[in-house]
Amino acid sequence: MNEKKVIDIEDKIMANTFAKRNLVLTRGKGATVWDINGNEYIDCTGSYGVAVVGHCHPKVVKAVQKQVESLIACHASFYNDIRSELLQKLINLAPKGLDKVFLSSSGAEAVECAIKLARKASGKTEIIAMIGAFHGKTMGALSATWKKKYRAPFMPLVPGFKHVPANNLEKIREVITDNTAAVVVEPVRGEGGILVNSDDFLPGLRELCDEKGVLLIFDEVQTGFGRTGKVFACEHWNVVPDIMCLAKSVAGGIPMGATFAKEEIMSAFNKGEHSSTFSGNPLVCAAASAAIDVLVEEKLPERAATLGQYFKSKLETLAEKYKIVREVRGLGLMIGMEMRFDVYNILLGCMERGVLVLDAGRNVVRFLPPLVIEEQQIDRVIEVLDEVLAGENK
Repeated sequence: MNEKKVIDIEDKIMANTFAKRNLVLTRGKGATVWDINGNEYIDCTGSYGVAVVGHCHPKVVKAVQKQVESLIACHASFYNDIRSELLQKLINLAPKGLDKVFLSSSGAEAVECAIKLARKASGKTEIIAMIGAFHGKTMGALSATWKKKYRAPFMPLVPGFKHVPANNLEKIREVITDNTAAVVVEPVRGEGGILVNSDDFLPGLRELCDEKGVLLIFDEVQTGFGRTGKVFACEHWNVVPDIMCLAKSVAGGIPMGATFAKEEIMSAFNKGEHSSTFSGNPLVCAAASAAIDVLVEEKLPERAATLGQYFKSKLETLAEKYKIVREVRGLGLMIGMEMRFDVYNILLGCMERGVLVLDAGRNVVRFLPPLVIEEQQIDRVIEVLDEVLAGENK
């Protein structure tokens, strides 16, 4: 099938809910992807942060191939050896105290589970989220998401959600009531522009939630699994939440979500109150188990910390050169470069030169490369950005 036919079919049949780029990707390896015509690209999108261990990592591929010949589907009403192996690895990896997990298929599902769990465990209904937050687009997750363009077409949303400024403990204290079940926060706001919370915010929020008897939920869907230079971003502040949401990269590129919680909280769910047909699917579990092995054996969080500093320093050099760059920020290999104008042309200019990057809001270029990206690939990304920014700076 040629490029035009692929694009025509998707445009004709697929729901028109994605902002498409005219690029047909057919193959990937590590931090490199190829289009249908054989053109090569350095991937700094990671398929929106999914490809942490790289595209088609050999260990993940091998695990999937082995499992697909054994058992593809096994509902969680039955026990399964591959699921059991993954669950043990996840709990060994998780922050201490988060010793129960519900498996799902996406980040939005992980957040939905967290919202339901917080309400059931607390017996309360109010959820406090941050201005600028993004937690997904299903109805509960969307109610916690901030951006008006996502929310407005689907009003009324789930009641009981409040939004307050991040990094403002006093404002959060003011809106907490006797009916507040939980506060949900991203350690780094990804879709909101790669905004890192202040050093005292998460520790202070933990203290405030303990004081008020409110549950603390961390949405680590984008920040988790080594992306920020730690296995989980909350480790940068030595703060453990009551509930934690994970997805995107956990299964090496195959869809999986996970909601972790303390045992006394997760035990609030009775049998049948929350379930999913594909929860703990053995094929996905095999991929996730292999991905965790890769994360640990290849020391990818440490790699993200080192390469993230390198990448960020190179971007800061560009910021000094071009006054159209307002700021460079981020943690590990989760980096944003804020511009003084819309970044759409930068995204296209990079793509034309063999580099794929994302936006995070209208004026932020976002970098979420696989953690296996090589230093020389980062150098090439910087060269391309230099060329594109030079053109935009005229």
